[in-house]
Amino acid sequence: MSTTMTRTATRAAGAAARLGREVATRLAGLRGSDRGDVPGWVMVTLMTAGLVVALWAVAGPRLAQVFSTAMDRVLSGG
Repeated sequence: MSTTMTRTATRAAGAAARLGREVATRLAGLRGSDRGDVPGWVMVTLMTAGLVVALWAVAGPRLAQVFSTAMDRVLSGG
């Protein structure tokens, strides 16, 4: 690896570590003020379920085909 690539990788790793610490610090500060926010968690859960249903409706037949093909290959040994 060249010296320039090594420096760039080192800088990127340092930046990622600083970002991780910053996010952890901010999340720790929010933890106390977010306690008991049931409506927020319910909304996140419902939105996630909605996304899954929407994606399943669009990609369901293709996913079923991919699964069937994979199972056929596993069961036939090839």
